[in-house]
Amino acid sequence: MTCFKGQFLLTATVVTPLLFAATETTAQTAKRFVVKGVVADAATKEGEQYATMKITSQTDSTSTAALAVSEADGTFNMTLKKAGSYRLYVNAMGKQPIVRNFVVSESNPVVSLDTLYIKEASHVLGAVEIVAQKPLVKADIDKITYDIEEDPDSKTNNILEMLRKVPMVTVDGDGNIKVNGSSGFKVYVNGRPNNMMSKNPKEVLKSMPASSIKKIEVITNPGPKYDAEGVGGILNIVTVGKGIEGYTVTTNAGVSNTDTDASVYATVKQGKFTVSGTYSYNYYDMRNMHSDFSSLFTGDPATPSASDRYATSDSRSYNHSHSGNFEASYDVDTLRLVTASFGIWTNKSNAHSLSRSNAISPLSGATLYSYANGGRSVSDNMYLYGNLDYQRLFKLKGRMLTFSYKINGGTNGGDNYSSYDVAEATDEWLPFVKRLSDEHTESSGRSMEHTLQVDYTTPIGKAHNVEVGAKYILRDNRSDDDRYVRPNGTDGEYTFDEQYSSHYRHENDILAAYLGYGLRLGNLSGRLGARYEHTFQKIKYELGEGENFSTGFDDVVPSASLGYRINDENNLRFGYNMRIYRPGIWSLNPYLNQTNPEALQQGNPNLVSEKNHNVQLTYSYFAAKFSVSCTMRYSFTNNNISSVTSLVEDNTIESVKNPTGKLVSYTTYRNIGRTQTASLSSYVNWNIFKNTRLTMNLWGDYSDYNDRQQLHNYGYYGSAYVGVQQTLPKNWRVNLGFYGCTSNPGLQSKTEGRYNYNLNLQKSFLKDRLNFNLYASNFLDAKRHYKSTVTGANFITRSDSSYNPCSVGINVSWRIGELSSGVKKVARSISNDDVKSAEGGGK
Repeated sequence: MTCFKGQFLLTATVVTPLLFAATETTAQTAKRFVVKGVVADAATKEGEQYATMKITSQTDSTSTAALAVSEADGTFNMTLKKAGSYRLYVNAMGKQPIVRNFVVSESNPVVSLDTLYIKEASHVLGAVEIVAQKPLVKADIDKITYDIEEDPDSKTNNILEMLRKVPMVTVDGDGNIKVNGSSGFKVYVNGRPNNMMSKNPKEVLKSMPASSIKKIEVITNPGPKYDAEGVGGILNIVTVGKGIEGYTVTTNAGVSNTDTDASVYATVKQGKFTVSGTYSYNYYDMRNMHSDFSSLFTGDPATPSASDRYATSDSRSYNHSHSGNFEASYDVDTLRLVTASFGIWTNKSNAHSLSRSNAISPLSGATLYSYANGGRSVSDNMYLYGNLDYQRLFKLKGRMLTFSYKINGGTNGGDNYSSYDVAEATDEWLPFVKRLSDEHTESSGRSMEHTLQVDYTTPIGKAHNVEVGAKYILRDNRSDDDRYVRPNGTDGEYTFDEQYSSHYRHENDILAAYLGYGLRLGNLSGRLGARYEHTFQKIKYELGEGENFSTGFDDVVPSASLGYRINDENNLRFGYNMRIYRPGIWSLNPYLNQTNPEALQQGNPNLVSEKNHNVQLTYSYFAAKFSVSCTMRYSFTNNNISSVTSLVEDNTIESVKNPTGKLVSYTTYRNIGRTQTASLSSYVNWNIFKNTRLTMNLWGDYSDYNDRQQLHNYGYYGSAYVGVQQTLPKNWRVNLGFYGCTSNPGLQSKTEGRYNYNLNLQKSFLKDRLNFNLYASNFLDAKRHYKSTVTGANFITRSDSSYNPCSVGINVSWRIGELSSGVKKVARSISNDDVKSAEGGGK
């Protein structure tokens, strides 16, 4: 475990060479008595960072002669003013204290102690009763870390449930995750990007047991070594195991009225070789959902092409997903390490729906047309990735060279069937409803990516650190949409509609290089860096309308961090970063989806990367009984990729089949948005009583959206998670949690507020090897509504979806074996985070 007390924060400030030289000269001329050594974890033999050292006289333990904390590699170097007999006290969070006596004299001014191996506190507690819980959170210059391993709920919960307690992370009642108030974030595992988790965090994290996790890091200000990525930042999940040699296997299974999941996590360590593997399965039933929809024309009611539209829909969907990950590491020797990993994620879903639509005249109220629509769809997706890394250390501590190769790719496909039954239509609108032909769309996509990367970092003196690296990414994406039609109301064969089908290719290569500088001077430290990226882009249309083109552009991405450690518990951090968000293939694809002729959707191949600027200031106080962290943040984007909906005549849209001149809803993406957001977030963890803990995650912001043309919206948004954990006799635990959020504005949209509550009863048996978790959420509500509106220049749409939110279930996990060291990871690896993860961004 990492000690929080005495931690240093890295900062982004630059000190002149003159000051550094003066510091070195003074140190050399002063008479010094020195004690130095290394503090290391007794199990892993790795250096113990942030261990606190206190030196007193052997005859007077009340007076302090020196204080210090260990470096990242566990080393320490402490200076004394005079010769004498001293006593060294070493402490680290969750570890057994160490006491050593030593003597410094004129003849022996420098004392080098042997490596001090510090053991877990649990090894010596025996029957001693724990009366206070350890701090679960610590802050660093660019991240906040939540110690999952020290939270007793980790024995019975999955990772998704534990995320509710992590600072700057919110999880709503449907399991949707936001980091830093944004759904645009990336997920890493052991410092490596994990795309299957980034694409589907809710499904994957729900099926993974938290008992296999050591900690979760929320990296809010990534340095220059990271690619441009989502506004929220990075969730880095660090896995853990127990015992020096041996194995551990954890199986987990759960069932509820809405889903079923199972997983297995295993690690085997033998000598220099370590292997780890995970597998998980999840089945989810969305159950029946009912929706009411209306689109009202707000322009001149006498407009002949206008209509007010109303629809009801009932739907149900099923989702199956499998995921697996394999990792291995081999210590060639003390300076060389080779690691490899492989992962796979598959997902298959089925959906059925039945809707009824009708349109009336805004002027007279007479029915213009009505029809019924039946839909069914099947989607099948698969993603694969692999990494190979070689790390070379040097005798100079902190110097490191890493070579990495990554390959990843995926396929996605789907079949969508829509059939129509027209009940009535006026003569004027009959040509419009005749476009409602039965349709079958076959969609398929493929992506392939190769990445080569080299990273080098080295210390310069005791206070400086430099990191440099380069990367080349080769991406090849393709998206095919084949449309087949037949007259509605018939059972004939579907015929291929080549004119309205599309085969789209997108090649996107990136050359990148970065340079970073770090400095540590006492309680003040910092980081400064910049990243350069050149993008090569080629677009090709093998089928469908569109002109082939190629382009390239350059971006420079700066980042800076500044931190000050006030004392062992209090810290201040300041950070600035800029991020690039490249549009994904789905928002670029110009294929016009006109399955519903009333609401057309199309990508925009002319989109360019958006640039987001973020400034934040964080104050943190973390102690054993009470912890709090507050962050003020301001961000803005001048060319935000926005989803824009307008009500236009269908003959103004290219590629519309049989246009009639009637007004239809048209949605596409544009680089027109200017977004500004000022936010305040806070995290509280309070051990109110010996067996009672309160956790709160609070978020509030004010956002202004402007497309520089005719759209403008602004408003406040707030969310809160409050959880109470109570330990009962015989180590039963009860958890009660509540999540709520206010209405949320967007450029054109507004979603109504929501809330969620859950109750958990947990118990561990057989020395924590067998764990049970009984849970229920929203058990007092038979129906919930999810409401939203979209407003344009001449229309307003409203949707109201109702569903059963109640979920009741049980989860059981079983662990065998012991192992103390997880798979070793190289300190640098490939992370491709530049593609925008949530189209349109926002919250």
